[in-house]
Formats: sequence, structure tokens, C-alpha cells
Amino acid sequence: MIILKDKQAVLLQPQNPAQITTVIPSAKIVKTAKGPMVAVPHRPDETRVLRSLGYDVPSPMQMYYEFPAKFKPFEAQRISAEFATMNDRCFILNSMGLGKTITTLWAYDYLKKCGQVRSMLVVCPLSTLERTWADEAFFSFPQYKVNVLYGTKEKRLKLLKDPADIYLINTDGAKIIVDELTARRDIDLIVIDELALMRTKTTDRWKALNTICNKQTPRRVWGLTGSPIPNSPADAYAQIRLVTPNNKDCPLYYNSFRNQVMTQVNQFKWLPKPDSAAYVHRVMQPAVRFSIDECLDLPPQVFLTKEAELSAPQQKAYKAMLSSLQVQFEEGDITASNEAIKASKLMQIALGSLYGDNDTVVEYPILKRLEVLMETIEAPEGKCLVFMPFTAALQRVSKFLTDNEVTNEVIDGSTSKEDRDRIFALFQRTDDPKVLVANPTAMSHGLTLTAATTIIWFGPVYSNETYQQACARVRRPGQKHTTVIVHIVSTKYEEMVYERLKNRQSLQGTLLDLMRETTSSCN
Repeated sequence: MIILKDKQAVLLQPQNPAQITTVIPSAKIVKTAKGPMVAVPHRPDETRVLRSLGYDVPSPMQMYYEFPAKFKPFEAQRISAEFATMNDRCFILNSMGLGKTITTLWAYDYLKKCGQVRSMLVVCPLSTLERTWADEAFFSFPQYKVNVLYGTKEKRLKLLKDPADIYLINTDGAKIIVDELTARRDIDLIVIDELALMRTKTTDRWKALNTICNKQTPRRVWGLTGSPIPNSPADAYAQIRLVTPNNKDCPLYYNSFRNQVMTQVNQFKWLPKPDSAAYVHRVMQPAVRFSIDECLDLPPQVFLTKEAELSAPQQKAYKAMLSSLQVQFEEGDITASNEAIKASKLMQIALGSLYGDNDTVVEYPILKRLEVLMETIEAPEGKCLVFMPFTAALQRVSKFLTDNEVTNEVIDGSTSKEDRDRIFALFQRTDDPKVLVANPTAMSHGLTLTAATTIIWFGPVYSNETYQQACARVRRPGQKHTTVIVHIVSTKYEEMVYERLKNRQSLQGTLLDLMRETTSSCN
């Protein structure tokens, strides 16, 4: 076997050339000094066929692809992208923070350049639709046209009819235009981000995606998740049936799968069997997985942003508050010395709890923000710290987590030293609580909380020192893992604050800059 890198071809000299040419139409018989040989394009599809015939052909992506981006890929990303190109149906199970988005875009870009895919549909949570997928595609692959299928059904269909290289749609949006997506034969690669959201086969979202992925001529389907079994090993069943429906190792029916991985204790309670993780690993294939601990070339902290829509009442209140502040700004009543106090009202509305007179609190619906929080808590392997600056929002978050059976404890200014010591000891030494919900000013100095690998900022704090100190709670002696900092945002103002906090820039003038931008955009 000879690899011609300049031609991106493989030369073989089999005893029976027809064995290759009959199954690989692109293969050709050529004359060489060594006699007749078979030349085969060195691309993923042809490589898979040659391997099935017994030829040990190396994977082509690593040999020819340059991995265009604004940064050098980590080794885990290189291997994962190559793995995806060599498997039409597969699972990418890398930990949160390992860049599954850019990894997938690299794999798509390579396959498209090889002529082996045309268009890609990415189905992802709303929180990552624009901020993660659209932004990454724009900055790393500006040559590709990206259509974000979001809005009314009519708007989605209009954008779908508009030819593009990459289509992005939110998880629950796919069921709105399921028939039209199913009919689009040119969309031959489906990527399901946060695949664990499809862990229930009876939901409309699962049924819609199953139709899109599996009803017509098989398409490439890649499932992405860092936490495939967030609640129980039985969670893997629906994901396997969606991505690899012809998997003969996976039982056909859910009850059979559950009996393999869980034991029934009573009428309502099931517990995982000791070997359940190994069984899921064996059945959920082909798959690639790198944990964040294995990637020694990662930075010590990884920053992610997730977007959460404001509810309609929030949008109305936020717009009214912003208009009021705009008038004050134009009248000169907002200065660098008082802007933090005035801006706090914007932040309170974004987090869903606005403080009024006499300690009253006006609460707004924040389901989208809570859903993003829950999605983020389920993703990492380790424990989480959830920070926000307002007690009213903190109590709502804790109740939401408790209602969803996520063990948590609350730390704020009213928590006694005795309770703090008890909570911190439990958090560091036992399985529960999984989450600490805290006001960062109450625990920003001196604490060591290395049991956590993820910090989620439910809302930003308006203090650079507090932010840096709070983030440092997990980057302490004894921390053996790369840690992930997640910012949840709903508004432009939050984006601006987070950006300055992350870069250790002064927060003074942030609201004034927002007011200037607003004035400029109105003129």
C-alpha cells in the first residue's frame, strides 16, 4: 500500500482488482512501474470500505486537514473530529468544556471539502443556538452560510428554503417543521447537541428527531453530550435508539434495557446495577470520550456562555427600566459613581426578582433561565457552585433545584457559621449536596471547594474582586481537574459585565457605555 499525499490517494496492488473496483466506484486501475494498481481516493467513505476489505488504511483527516480556527486544536479535539468523519452514526461524549462545537465544525468542514456531505443541521438547546454555534461558525468558518431557524413557523420555513451550508435549530423547534426537515435530502448530516435531552423516547421532541434522522434514506447522525446518563443508566436507551437504531447490542424495548442496567427495589424505585456503566459503555457505540481530566493541554479554566431568553413579562419590565435609565442618562443623572445602583434594577429583572419599596419583591417568570441552569448542572461529572448576587433569586433557584431532585444547600449572609461549616464539610467529603447555591460575597475569600469542577454564574456580580475570588474557590491546592466557568446571559448589559469581569477590567462605566450604545442605535 502506498499513500500519495499530493494526490490524496491510496495505491493498492490486490490479486483481484475487481474486489475493490466493484464496491468503490471512485477507484480506478492505473499503470505503474510495479504493474497495474488500484488507485482509491483517500477519503473517509472509501477508507471505511477498504478497512472492511482488510486493508489497514490510515484515517485521512489527520494527514490532510489543517484545522482552521483562531486557536490550535487540542489533541482530544483532533482525535474526536477524525473519529466523527470515520463514523456515519456515532456519539461524541467529551466532557463539557472540551469544545465539542468547534470539533464538530471541523469534521463537517473536512467532509464537505471531500464532497461527502452537503449541508448540516445542528439541533441544539436555545441557550447555545446563537451564542455558541452561530458565533463559532461565523468566526471560524466565515465562508459558510449559516441560517438560524428560529421564530414563527413561517419564518423558520422561509429560512429553511434559503440555501445554506449550516442550519441551526433549537431542540424543541425541530418538531415545528419536522416534515420539511425530513424532506430535505440535501441536509445529509444531523448533529444533535446535548443529546441527553433526548433521553425519553415518548416525548414529541424525540419522535420528531427520530423522523428527521431515520424515516428516509439514512443520514449521518452525530450525538453530542458530556453526560449521557444524568439521572440513571436507563437514560441511554432512547439516545441509542435515535442515533444508532440498528444497534444489535441494544435491546429493542425500553423495559428490556432497563432490566439490564437497573434493579427494581419496589413499585416506584429502581437502582443502578453495579455493572450498569460498563454495559452502557459497551452498547453506546461507536463513541469517543475524553474527560476534562485527560486533556493535559487544556488551560486551567475554560469559560463558556449560555443564553437564556427573557420571559414576556421580563422583556416588558426590562424595556421600561431601560427607557427610564435612558432618560436619566440624557438628563445627566447617571454618573460613574451611581451607575452600579441604577444598573442593579436591570440585573434584578433579568434574574426574575425585582426589589421594591418596603422589602417587597416583584417576581417574573424565569423558566428559560432555570432550564439553562438545569441543563448546565447535568452536563459536568463533578459538583457545581451556582452564584448570583440577589437573595430572592437565590431562594427561587434553590427551590427549583429541590423540586427537580437536585440536592443543594444555600449560602448567603444569613447562613450561620455553624451551618456553613456543616455545609462545606458535606460538600467536600460526601456525594450530597451536588450543588451549592450562593451569594458570592458570602463565600468569596479563603474557602477551598475543590469538590466542584464547575462554577455557574446565574447572574453576574458587580465587583471584579468578588468575581475573581469566587472563581478561585475551585482553583485551589488539591484541585486536580480543569474547571469550567459558565456565564448565563439574557441581556446585552450582562454580556458587557461578564466580559469585563473575565478580563479583569474595571466595571466603572459599563452602564454608561450601554446607554451610549443605545442612544447611538436609536439615532
